[in-house]
Amino acid sequence: MLALLLMQLLHAGFGAPGTPQRTFGIDYARNCFLKDGQPFRYISGSIHYSRVPQYYWKDRLLKMKMAGLDAIQTYVPWNFHESEPGVYNFTGDRDLEYFLQLAKEIDLLVILRAGPYICAEWDMGGLPAWLLEKKTIVLRSSDSDYLAAVGRWMGVLLPKMKTHLYQNGGPIIMVQVENEYGSYFACDFDYLRYLQNLFRQHLGDKVVLFTTDGTSKIFLQCGALQGLYSTVDFGPGGNVTAAFSAQRHSEPKGPLVNSEFYTGWLDHWGHQHCVVPSSTIMKSLVEILARGANVNMYMFIGGTNFAYWNGANMPYSPQPTSYDYDAPLSEAGDLTEKYFAIREVIGMFKEIPKGPIPPTTPKFAYGQVVLEKVGTVRDFLDQLSPSGPIKSTYPLTFVQLKQYFGYVLYRTTLPKNCSERTPLASTFDGVHDRAYISVDGIPQGVLERSKVLKLNITGKAGTYLDLLVENMGRVNYGRYINDFKGLVSNLTLAEEILEDWDIYPLNIDEAVEQGLINKIPGNISSYDVPTFYTGSFSIPSGIPDLPQDTYIKFPGWTKGQVWINGFNLGRYWPARGPQITLFVPSNILVTSSPNNITVLELEKSPCGTEKCLIEFVDRPDINATLHYENKTEKLFTRDVWLDYI
Repeated sequence: MLALLLMQLLHAGFGAPGTPQRTFGIDYARNCFLKDGQPFRYISGSIHYSRVPQYYWKDRLLKMKMAGLDAIQTYVPWNFHESEPGVYNFTGDRDLEYFLQLAKEIDLLVILRAGPYICAEWDMGGLPAWLLEKKTIVLRSSDSDYLAAVGRWMGVLLPKMKTHLYQNGGPIIMVQVENEYGSYFACDFDYLRYLQNLFRQHLGDKVVLFTTDGTSKIFLQCGALQGLYSTVDFGPGGNVTAAFSAQRHSEPKGPLVNSEFYTGWLDHWGHQHCVVPSSTIMKSLVEILARGANVNMYMFIGGTNFAYWNGANMPYSPQPTSYDYDAPLSEAGDLTEKYFAIREVIGMFKEIPKGPIPPTTPKFAYGQVVLEKVGTVRDFLDQLSPSGPIKSTYPLTFVQLKQYFGYVLYRTTLPKNCSERTPLASTFDGVHDRAYISVDGIPQGVLERSKVLKLNITGKAGTYLDLLVENMGRVNYGRYINDFKGLVSNLTLAEEILEDWDIYPLNIDEAVEQGLINKIPGNISSYDVPTFYTGSFSIPSGIPDLPQDTYIKFPGWTKGQVWINGFNLGRYWPARGPQITLFVPSNILVTSSPNNITVLELEKSPCGTEKCLIEFVDRPDINATLHYENKTEKLFTRDVWLDYI
């Protein structure tokens, strides 16, 4: 009986005699956090486990610890774990619990940003695209269908997280509810209250729940809720006192917290790579820490938008594959001048861990690899869409096809002769996001969302009109996150609506992984339509410590997607920039056999007139000087985005 009572007491958290309780909370009287009963201030940095291969989690976390950080902050992208309704994936690079376990082993606390919406420059702000199957759904609101989906997801995620809370022996000290909700048009307090109750139901009453918003009163007006601790986010170079005064408007007492202190900024295709000087960061960071405030540096390492995970902003501008962010640790985890500058500032306010810092991982230039054209997307339709086309009078969106990422081929026939150049138009900006157009296999040009809404085509009546439509990434911020993809409105040919479509959802990733992209004998068609190229290279023998990280570049190529050993590295677009090279982590390379490369070039390769090759180099180039769309265009700051909330 006594043993049973002791077990019950232990389970209730009383612990053995002399065992200190693990607690984390807020002391409003002293305007600070309390950790195990003692005043505590955290210095944290953001890392997104979804943007760093699991193979490198420990390396990045150790570097963050050795910079003097007490904690890390990470988002949980819902769509990364539930890409299809009811199908959950927490394995491999998605093993969130292993990531939390590593953080604990390295003695880093965790600030968990659980969503359901996260922004993060991630596809649809982390919300799964299948939510849009109800076309009228109001995301991030108390819409009943949305709440039902959120409730099911949080019923899976939050019980997993409960065991990792600080008071339960884990590293999680705080959990964020939603994200920057004050920047969203809905301003639905019933929604926030629903989330608050849901989080409390699954996590209990002891964990600190918080919100974060920009320092504008407009943002804080709809983002704060009693019972959720309000924090703010702001970047370097501004008035720190004024920024924290905004937090004090919502939280007159309690710790000062900047949940996103920007160490850099995000990039967009066709715009210059954003760089923020270390001196600017250091000056503001000193001001924040001198006030005794808590701070999280966003990002401390940005990482990579592998595959199709990048987001986009409005007016529609997708982000590139690199999420380097000009952060203290580079996309590849390299130690930078900014890393050591921040470490020096932190050392002014607390003791830095002693011992060696894990070095920058070595990079290797494997050199040029010759590729061979194997066939066009049109040639491989049977392999890419084995179930055949879906027939529809009018075009269907990706969501209607249950094709959430990648590419769909829309096919109809020309209803009349177009011997003269005839306008094909997307009158209502209905191409989301780029359509690569051919008639009977002959390239005609590209329609692009918000940029190119009409082009002239030629062809005979009855011949195939093909549009390969690419989803370039869903909007991740503001009122337009309900971002439908594909042909979202009708196309017209000489003002006549085109009908009777055969629509092919393309599962390119599975076809590449299964080795179905093989050379088609005798194929000599154009190099200017969407086409697959393949090649291979072997890791050199006799050199120790290979394979190593590398970067892949595409001299003379235009735009496309690349896979190595079936792993989807992401999009390349050297014709637009600023990113020229793609990061290739060593863990996807093998030494036991040749490494297979598959390239889908969507527009024009150099292979018809020049050398048909790609090149592996040992230095990144994500800041190329190209012809940018608008050299005077402002950075995408929250002030610019305000028009789109």
